[in-house]
Amino acid sequence: MTDGSPGAGAAPPPKRGRRRGRHVVRALLLFLVAVVGIEAVVGDRGLVFVLRARRQYELLVRERDRLTAENARLRAEAKRLRDDPGAIEGIARRELGLILPGEKAFIIKDVPSPEPARP
Repeated sequence: MTDGSPGAGAAPPPKRGRRRGRHVVRALLLFLVAVVGIEAVVGDRGLVFVLRARRQYELLVRERDRLTAENARLRAEAKRLRDDPGAIEGIARRELGLILPGEKAFIIKDVPSPEPARP
């Protein structure tokens, strides 16, 4: 069999071109996966961005809750000041040092003032 066709005992020709092509394709795919992975972590909408946004969201929720509670406290105080004349009198006496006609005020020095009551 000398007609150039492979015989029963002949080995197939080496496929170096195909192997090299597969290595190039594999390297390109690996590079593409690496680029996509890096973009997913540090890109504009990547993992770092998402974690930072989540942390900022949690801070804003806590701030909103704190402000809501303070708003409720201030509303209650405003209602008390509108409805209770004794509350206004107490503030005037405590903060401004006012007295009613006929009362006498005594100023005692060198005595520490009492701590204001905390709500």
